[in-house]
Amino acid sequence: MPGPALIHLIKAENMDHRSAQAASALLQQHWMRGSLIQELPAGVRPHSREEGYAVQACLEAHSGSPLHGWKIAATSGAGQAHINVDGPIAGRILAERVIPDGGMAPAGPNHMGVAEAEFAFRMGRDLPPRADAYTVDEVLAAVATLHPAIEIPDSRYEDFTRVGAAQLIADNACAHYFVAGAACSDDWRSMDLIAHRVRARVEGKFEREGSGANVLGDPRVALAWLANELSGLGITLKQGQMVTTGTCVTPFEIAPGDLVTVDFGSLGTASVRIG
Repeated sequence: MPGPALIHLIKAENMDHRSAQAASALLQQHWMRGSLIQELPAGVRPHSREEGYAVQACLEAHSGSPLHGWKIAATSGAGQAHINVDGPIAGRILAERVIPDGGMAPAGPNHMGVAEAEFAFRMGRDLPPRADAYTVDEVLAAVATLHPAIEIPDSRYEDFTRVGAAQLIADNACAHYFVAGAACSDDWRSMDLIAHRVRARVEGKFEREGSGANVLGDPRVALAWLANELSGLGITLKQGQMVTTGTCVTPFEIAPGDLVTVDFGSLGTASVRIG
């Protein structure tokens, strides 16, 4: 149960920034405990994407390090249908949730129990908010490096498929752990990332395959979507930040002890052990 101070905020009549803080604090409590809730209390529940992002923004106050980057969720029609949203949603990659390539990610509690193989881009310069939308070419020109990556998502909702986009965004768009492999060579800029094949393997169990086409039709388009989503929120996509663009392979089951590897062929690999 939330503490007295948090209950006071939830009951407060002024529900603007205070309600965003209260919702974020409640979600943070459940993340720390590994516990689940049905949904946010009515008094602090976001009802739009903008309100969801206002709750999510409060997360950075709980982190002792600069923001590592951003993730995109629901970049395929199947993914959107699964979590009952009508388009992609963005979340923050917190520095304390980044696992080194080949490292170990804590096993749990993990409600979703899946991992994802993703193209991730590290930015070489800022993309500040502006009135006009960024084009794909403009966003790519601001990229420093491309990396094979693994995301291990999770949620604090008992049934994350029914709470809707606003509450999912508030819960950081299901961001949890993130792993990036070494930077690819610059040849990636001339490659067809849409058709590029990606394999995900859980050692001794299974291997699955997908492609960049599963990521909003093209992971470069997904990256531009993220830059414009942030621009519309008045947020700068900053130099050095990583953007992971959504899964190329249907999310695959993981369990404690598993060794997870994603293989992007000539673009490299990334791996993580589930502790």
